Amino acid sequence: MAAEAHELTPHVAISRVIMLVNPLSGSVGPRAAGEAEAILADYGCDSSVVALEGGRFDAQISEALDAKPDVLFVLAGDGTAGTIASRAGPDGPLVAPLPGGTMNMLPKALYGTADWKLALRRALEEGAPQSVAGGEVSDGAFTQSFYCAAIFGSPALWAPAREAMRTGKLKLAWLHARRALKRAFSGRLRFSLDARPERRAEALVLISPMISRAMEENTGLEAAAMNPSDAMEAFRLAAHAVMDDWRQDPAVTTRATQKVAIRARSRIPAVIDGEPVQLRHTAGVRFIRKAFRALAPVPPAAEDSV
Repeated sequence: MAAEAHELTPHVAISRVIMLVNPLSGSVGPRAAGEAEAILADYGCDSSVVALEGGRFDAQISEALDAKPDVLFVLAGDGTAGTIASRAGPDGPLVAPLPGGTMNMLPKALYGTADWKLALRRALEEGAPQSVAGGEVSDGAFTQSFYCAAIFGSPALWAPAREAMRTGKLKLAWLHARRALKRAFSGRLRFSLDARPERRAEALVLISPMISRAMEENTGLEAAAMNPSDAMEAFRLAAHAVMDDWRQDPAVTTRATQKVAIRARSRIPAVIDGEPVQLRHTAGVRFIRKAFRALAPVPPAAEDSV
């Protein structure tokens, strides 16, 4: 006798679901596609699970978007999930970025867990459409959206070292760390927030409203300027940057912004939603109030206001 289907969320009609899975990403693994199929089978909707293949990512994403599902679930790293959300845009299908990467900042903010199976069930059973804000970085030749955070300046050079250390490549981690040390304090950024007078900083961090602890929803990006006075202070900031509320550090100043201009004497190292890039010596960032629509449980504060 077939088991009774679990009830789908009452907040939005869901009849067609597509789930994209990158088995090589972060915490996903080769069995994830099969496990996802088993979970989706518990719900009364037409669903298909697609394992992303190297060299076919772009085509598979296009095919999924062209199919116009009610919800497009993504189990992949932050960068892949962000790319898919950007392509869906505010007028595309609902997107549910499940925690399949390393940091999983956006999935944790949306679903309150780093367990992708639990996040999947929460989205299916409690999800409602939510507009997600973000930012867009452009240097004239390169454009990329972000929904968590973007880091500009020499501290961004530590990202490759951190990633190499995470994957156990100690020699490569040391080489990246040595390069970061050589670049540190070689030249400060100059930046302007909302066309105000230029300021200088060792690094600038822009944080989306979804992630920020300081911003009200969708009022702008949180801009945090880092100005360590020496190498030891910079190391202290680096140590607190991920785990602690480093905005309380006296070497960090924050404010809300919707448009940012950045320049430097040389190429600008950056980390955009966990992906390291090298930008040209000038770049701009703009706030996007409605970047895409997510399927996620309504936050308690929003429920109380209804």
